[in-house]
Amino acid sequence: MPLTRRDFAKGSASTGAGVALLGSAGVLASAAPSLAAAEDTGSAAADGGHGDRFGYGPLRPDPDGILALPAGFSYRILTRAGVTKLESGEFTPSEHDGTAAFPGPRGTTLLVTNHEMDGPRSEAAHPVPLSDGLVYDPAAPGGCTVVELRPGGEVAEWVGISGTANNCAGGTTPWGTWLTCEENSDRAGENGMTKDHGYVFEVDPADRRANRDPRPVKALGRYDHEAVVIDPRRGHMYLTEDADEPNGLFYRWVPPKGFRHGRGQLRTLGDDAGVLQAPQCYDSGGRFVDDLSRATKTGTVYGVDWIDVPDRDARTVPVRQQFADGEVTRGRKLEGMWWADGGAYIVSSYARDESPGAPHDGQVWFYSPGRRTLTLKVLLRVNASPGEDGAFDGPDNITVSPYGGLVIAEDGEGVQHLFGATDEGRTYPIARNELNIGTAEEPEYSEFTGVVFSPDGRTLYANIQEPGLMLAITGPWRRHR
Repeated sequence: MPLTRRDFAKGSASTGAGVALLGSAGVLASAAPSLAAAEDTGSAAADGGHGDRFGYGPLRPDPDGILALPAGFSYRILTRAGVTKLESGEFTPSEHDGTAAFPGPRGTTLLVTNHEMDGPRSEAAHPVPLSDGLVYDPAAPGGCTVVELRPGGEVAEWVGISGTANNCAGGTTPWGTWLTCEENSDRAGENGMTKDHGYVFEVDPADRRANRDPRPVKALGRYDHEAVVIDPRRGHMYLTEDADEPNGLFYRWVPPKGFRHGRGQLRTLGDDAGVLQAPQCYDSGGRFVDDLSRATKTGTVYGVDWIDVPDRDARTVPVRQQFADGEVTRGRKLEGMWWADGGAYIVSSYARDESPGAPHDGQVWFYSPGRRTLTLKVLLRVNASPGEDGAFDGPDNITVSPYGGLVIAEDGEGVQHLFGATDEGRTYPIARNELNIGTAEEPEYSEFTGVVFSPDGRTLYANIQEPGLMLAITGPWRRHR
């Protein structure tokens, strides 16, 4: 039964201010002025997160010019595009993006990494190799690789899937596989493609045979996918779309009656199995909210109804364009997601003139399926000086830390960080990208991607997308409140 606007408005009135704290009390119960859009702050991080009250202290420049870290921390390069090699002898592909970490056999760790490449395959310097039996479309350059870290420190890498396009954030499943998402909706015949794109594919890091004959999970729709998470209790799947003109959507897929998730089960779904839905949000007064950029304060709570997508495969009209004004709630650059605390953390990277609400440099929302609410947990104001170290902007990939709070990969303008947010909403730097891919006169730093902790919580993995590095960061991690 849908949560009606009248029900939501009535509940908000009866609970008063308490409604602002619904959602996840475990990770970000509130956001302090250093991170939130408080009335008296004009930047994302008023103190830059460099104080001694939280975090790990100031970042120290790297003599090798790759990664600045706090004192006591160190990093190791695991793979590097065009330098390290796969088991097949071919070079590691470029454009590292979303990554997941799984416990492997005999004490190993398995990392599945997306490679976000689009366009004709001939234009990619280091595409994902077309491994026999693992190719979806031989004209596409993207895909996934699996990196195995062995107890003795050895690294092995092989292809999980190839022939896909713009493999972006993705997401893990409760049964230990990886869902790689195409942030690309080229049709066969466009950009040299021989098959339709814009789908989700499942990759099993522990069973190479399961990855043969790749098949898109068409029931999840065809659009510019970004990330996906799964509600392990209800079986619903939530997906983000990074698109504009109009802005993208946050989707829910409801499985058909009797369907049971598990290894290999997504392959059995029909193209129209279950129901793909888009959100319709409304505020505590029952007023429809057309775009997430309308929220200007942390603690904002929207009720959510879900309406069915008419044509999930977008045969004639892109999915996000199939709704009239006033039907769905949109968001600019809906990016990474992470399932924790009984719900989904969802990133909107920024909003500018293409959005109807207030400009911002990042939001993190929490969707509670039990309450059917979206709560704004983090709001970054527009960073007026992105070339200066200090404030943060452009959140993208996200994970929940075993030490409390969130760890966020920055994909903004200028300086790029991995940064943390405590339960109180305080921000602090974890790493800074010092690998200049521009010039001394006009420096340029690529985004961080694929932020995820090892299964034992001792190592933080992250990627620098260009030129394509996977990094393992270790140090004196400690719990934040």
